[in-house]
Amino acid sequence: MQILGSLRLWQDGVEQEIGPPQQAYVLALLLARAGRPVTTDDLIDLVWGEDAPYSALNILHKYVGTLRRLLEPALSPRETGSYLIRRGNGYQIAVGPDELDLARFRMLVRAAHTSRAAGRPHDALDQYVDALRLWNGSTADALMRGSAAMSIAAALDGEFYAACGSAAGLAAALRQPDRVLPALRLAGGMAPLHEQVQASLITTLAADGQQAEALAAFRVVRDRLADDLGIDPGQALREAHRRVLDPAYGMQPVPGEDDRAGRPVAVPPALVTRPAQLPPDLPTFAGRANELATLTGLLAEVRASPLIVGLDGMGGVGKSALATHFAHLVADEFADGQLHLDLRGRAAGEGSLPVEEALRALLTSLGMPESRVPATVEGRIGAYRSLIAGRRILLLLDDARDVAQVRPLLPSSARSMVLVSSRSPLIGLAALDGADLMHIELPDAASARALFRRRLERSPNRSTADLAAEAEVVDEIVELCGRFPLALAILAARLSARPRLSLAAVAAELRHGLRSSPPAGPAEGARWFRPVRTG
Repeated sequence: MQILGSLRLWQDGVEQEIGPPQQAYVLALLLARAGRPVTTDDLIDLVWGEDAPYSALNILHKYVGTLRRLLEPALSPRETGSYLIRRGNGYQIAVGPDELDLARFRMLVRAAHTSRAAGRPHDALDQYVDALRLWNGSTADALMRGSAAMSIAAALDGEFYAACGSAAGLAAALRQPDRVLPALRLAGGMAPLHEQVQASLITTLAADGQQAEALAAFRVVRDRLADDLGIDPGQALREAHRRVLDPAYGMQPVPGEDDRAGRPVAVPPALVTRPAQLPPDLPTFAGRANELATLTGLLAEVRASPLIVGLDGMGGVGKSALATHFAHLVADEFADGQLHLDLRGRAAGEGSLPVEEALRALLTSLGMPESRVPATVEGRIGAYRSLIAGRRILLLLDDARDVAQVRPLLPSSARSMVLVSSRSPLIGLAALDGADLMHIELPDAASARALFRRRLERSPNRSTADLAAEAEVVDEIVELCGRFPLALAILAARLSARPRLSLAAVAAELRHGLRSSPPAGPAEGARWFRPVRTG
């Protein structure tokens, strides 16, 4: 099966007719999400959108049955077979690298990353080249038109662009640029405004001795950026232009790597724009060992697309604190910087941050002058993704309202990570953009106790000895507050400001409040603490 370009299917070496457009689109969507289930609701929304007929579910089931027999002609009408499998309220297509070009591409890219990390650059280049040869065009050719479909195609094509960039740098370093030029020409045609792709094409042309064509390519993309987006070439294109004019510019040997002739391998210099916008880490952060271990494991995985993690949970449970703490732990791994936005999703109606303003903030943070920011949302998305293409950026998006507010802000660079916090799970971000979702529960008793104690210990009005003597009262207060981090933080702040107020008195007042009208959540809890007498 082929999806890296147009959608095609073969049986025993003979190409098959896939059927009507909507049936083909169902197959393409399942292949695009190969290895992950897609719910029937998502499939219906993607195929029909707001025009879904009442019989959409029945039509979808009919398409699935037809596709099953197309994939396995020997199946009887009621058999499910081994390819198109039911998973909960949806379907998943089970195909391996020998059956689907996308699966083989990802396998080869992972192998190339592994070879490169192990100090085998020649093996890595061979694997990159084999992976890139699988592409015949944009995956948009296999999908129906529509914003959701274009988002899926953009993410898949982004994997191709990232692999092209990695292969281009390695091929130039090993003095074999001609091996990746076909793929780079294809990528350049697919993404005429993608600065990192165009920069890789320009430098690879120059490395292959085609300086005139490289300079012509630079002029073309420079004019396109000015005409379509109203911006000048970014850092990556400027560096590429300089390397064409001066092939020795910025090339540094990589210790321990030699080409086959024994000469040091060189790579292009890193980009220099580096925003550092993370909010301060909490000095009283405690616990969350399991969540931090999960996030660390996700970051360690080899990926061909950006790592997107959605943290959801009720207000005050500690999502933002966890995301910020983890971002600080891994900030040094993102050499091109960290971006942060408060999307204000908790605000009703127009109080949340509009997408166009979020994009403006990101563009100016990346160094674009206000006067150069495009007027339209589409222009800003294109300019933003051009600026961060190929970069290793950490993007922290706090308090998202919904998927529609987040999706335009997602980078296409496979080297980037996005942490998104929201009160509701961002299901669409997982279904269509490959996000990993984490539901954040209340901290366990030990973590909540440590958080509360740390806040009190930082107060000059509370001694560690007093806290140790009142350990049982501290535990009771933590449980009476429902272990809500926000509620505990508010109460600790008031205790710190009122040194004559004893913990025992607070516990008694909380018990009385619990008997009369227990809080429904942290917002209720914040109001609940106000009657506490401050003596």
